[in-house]
Amino acid sequence: MASTSDIRNGLCIRYNHDIFKIIEFLHVKPGKGPAFVRTKLKSVTSGKVIDNTFSAGHKLDDVRVETHKFQYLYNEGETFHFMNTEDYSQIELQKSILDSPDLMKEGQVVTVLINSEDNMPLTVDMPASVILEVTATEPGVKGNTATNATKPATVETGATVNVPLFINEGDKIKVETAKGTYKERVKE
Repeated sequence: MASTSDIRNGLCIRYNHDIFKIIEFLHVKPGKGPAFVRTKLKSVTSGKVIDNTFSAGHKLDDVRVETHKFQYLYNEGETFHFMNTEDYSQIELQKSILDSPDLMKEGQVVTVLINSEDNMPLTVDMPASVILEVTATEPGVKGNTATNATKPATVETGATVNVPLFINEGDKIKVETAKGTYKERVKE
């Protein structure tokens, strides 16, 4: 059993007959009244995100998880295939439990959280950022830089990311996986 003081991003807990992963939390100590923890929970079975508030000291039923490195191989519609980098066993995961499937490049290594009790994969943790090549975007117009203007760009995985006007086709960019946002252009 864990308590609210053990809450951290990535912690998996059993709540309302489902397993949830904590994706955001905030400890709040108001001037009047008891302390509490605001959380954003993502269901590992359905991908649904809910907001919940736990009172301070509330007991949580945490789920023991193991982390393993898996390489993303390919996808067939909603099913994504991964291979364990240690023993080369393969698993299939549904798109709904992946955090940002549209930013995954074939051959990329990700961390898969596996429930220790029944060896079921729970969720996939992507690296903090990925480097992707821009495959399609409108050419930037010179002089349109009065503000932080952006334009949509399609990257090699098929995802659309808003990028600054100076980004052209063929450029490699770093994309933050948590938000799916542009971070910087990568020089080769």
